[in-house]
Amino acid sequence: MGIGPKTLYSNLDPDTLEFHSLSKKMAVRTSHGAIALNTGKFTGRSPEDRFIVKDDLTRDAVWWGPINKPFDEVKFQQLKEKVCHYLDGKDVYIRDAFAGAHPEFRMNIRVINEYPWSNQFAYNMFLRPSKEELVEFNHDWTIINAPGFLADPDLDGTRQENFAILDFTDKTILIGGTGYTGEIKKGIFSALNFILPFEKDVLSMHCSANVGKEGDTAIFFGLSGTGKTTLSADPTRKLIGDDEHGWCSDDTIFNFEGGCYAKVIDLSAEREPDIFNAIKPHAILENVILNSDSSVDFTDTTITQNTRVSYPINHIENIQVGSLASNPKNIFFLTADAYGVLPPISKLTPAQAAYHFISGYTAKVAGTEEGVTEPKAVFSACFGAPFMPLHPTVYADMLALKMKAANTNVWLINTGWSGGSYGVGERMKLGYTRAMITAAMNNLLDDVSYTQHPLFGLAMPAAVPDVPTELLNPISTWESKEAYEETALVLAHKFIANFKAFADQASEEVIAAGPRIHSKAN
Repeated sequence: MGIGPKTLYSNLDPDTLEFHSLSKKMAVRTSHGAIALNTGKFTGRSPEDRFIVKDDLTRDAVWWGPINKPFDEVKFQQLKEKVCHYLDGKDVYIRDAFAGAHPEFRMNIRVINEYPWSNQFAYNMFLRPSKEELVEFNHDWTIINAPGFLADPDLDGTRQENFAILDFTDKTILIGGTGYTGEIKKGIFSALNFILPFEKDVLSMHCSANVGKEGDTAIFFGLSGTGKTTLSADPTRKLIGDDEHGWCSDDTIFNFEGGCYAKVIDLSAEREPDIFNAIKPHAILENVILNSDSSVDFTDTTITQNTRVSYPINHIENIQVGSLASNPKNIFFLTADAYGVLPPISKLTPAQAAYHFISGYTAKVAGTEEGVTEPKAVFSACFGAPFMPLHPTVYADMLALKMKAANTNVWLINTGWSGGSYGVGERMKLGYTRAMITAAMNNLLDDVSYTQHPLFGLAMPAAVPDVPTELLNPISTWESKEAYEETALVLAHKFIANFKAFADQASEEVIAAGPRIHSKAN
């Protein structure tokens, strides 16, 4: 790569990497045993600074637009050379790893890091080869990660000093100007989201997954704040993975990763024991505030609300060894509806499943970001639009075919508000949500009666064990029926307006599965 490092550190163990981070005063040891560090200016991904090189391979395949922004291939090579020159003479950390637990679809990765803690993140999050596998290791893709390198937008073609650029021909991900480690894992996820569906006929999914004692697999889709990680960490079921999976033609679900990257805002041992107990040596805490005794104040958002921890998946006791399982029996779409409109649980038809998958709805509440003073609808296609290079209907069509072949049930779960919008109603209790999901997975909702939501057309069960019946139809929880209908109509219009961007490539059946505004009596 033309890099002449001061010292080249190859595949160091996590204890040694922690020692490097501590001795370089890049991190501190917490009372939990994990190290804590600050990622600098960026405490989250920067979607506007993610690019894909536009060349013969990607020109007609990528869904270009505000999410997948094109980058010039000559500019990429020039910037890559500059980053490699920047690393010349510095300590450089190399990590060889796998992405993809299924041996047939595994990607070999070489990660080149400027910082030891970035390399430890790669150790935590990717699959770790054995010593024997490292002997003859040949990498398919390269990640070059240089947080200290700042681009010159006028010369380099970037938007600003930071960047994350994928080149599918060069098989390189170039990351600079940002220390946020999530760019590393999401870069590979974006690559897999192009390669697997486009070249391998494997559906790539932004989801968590677990499996029961009888081998029944469940998948959880959901955007940040909807409970994806929390709900998949079920003490009665084995965790396959908490964020990224593939579904291939041999009826197998497989984890892409070897670790978890969980939010820790308001984390407690009582609410999320698996995640809390995973914070120990080799885990990395990001952007948290420490108390005087070196314990973490999980409620402190001084730096960011996006406080995180990464850890190897074996920090969770109840895991599926091998990170593979069979076809899912149930799929759950999680949404935190701050409007208080959607039912807490509803069963979807195949067309509705495609519609809501393409929509990828949740809502932000007041105070979560500057300028948000009331509930704000957020739509992210396939529950992961920032990482999807292909048109959303490609993923939705693959999902529909696989669900049909596997006879999979699909459920829409509202983990958000009931009895009114945010500020008036109350957040759905986690215990009730768990009870609804458990009932669905245990076939306890097969023989109950269902009523149809008049506007969204969703099938709502009349009864769920251990859940108050009055919660199941959202209109019954509001003091004013008229206020509910007005708010529901507002949300329905937002769904329809959002879906216009996909309608030209969606079937009439899927389009018709959206809200039924014109058939509703006004």
